[in-house]
Amino acid sequence: MNAFGLIQIGIILLCTSTTSCPQCNHLPLQRRKVVKNSMQLLDKMGERFPRQCLREKMFFRFPKQVLKPREKETVKVAIEEIFQHIFYIFSKNLTLAAWDKTALGQFQNGLYQQIEQLEACVIKKQTRYFWSKEANRLKLKKYFKEIDCFLKEKQYSLCSWEISRAEMRRCLQLVDKVVRKLNN
Repeated sequence: MNAFGLIQIGIILLCTSTTSCPQCNHLPLQRRKVVKNSMQLLDKMGERFPRQCLREKMFFRFPKQVLKPREKETVKVAIEEIFQHIFYIFSKNLTLAAWDKTALGQFQNGLYQQIEQLEACVIKKQTRYFWSKEANRLKLKKYFKEIDCFLKEKQYSLCSWEISRAEMRRCLQLVDKVVRKLNN
């Protein structure tokens, strides 16, 4: 390959990295807005927590240690995975959930867009960072599996969805707290 060809490849790589890097550099600020918006949409989706569901209250233990690693990239990967799990749960059998469909759609779309943006910025580093944090990843997977099993066990009832919605709000509050720390 001649020098001119190498220069062209170098310019293309430079342009590609400069267009994707600024987008990734603004992600923490965007992520904070998305998390806040997601919490507002969760609130808007339904009314207050139904009284008839208070007896069925379920406690899920979020593995907070997945959001406490020393490397920022590991936290970003964990947040991406949290968004993926939440998106998966809220893409299931929602027929008995008496929620505002517009707010639900906006919630799902916001999560999906954030997942896409995070994947573009984190995908290359994901294997390296999560390879050493597989235990944390499994804890996160177990947490969301418990919620998924709870929904199935309760046959996706209104109360199971309301309990899951409250839990996802709590989960997003934890993510918001970590995102604020990442921004500082």
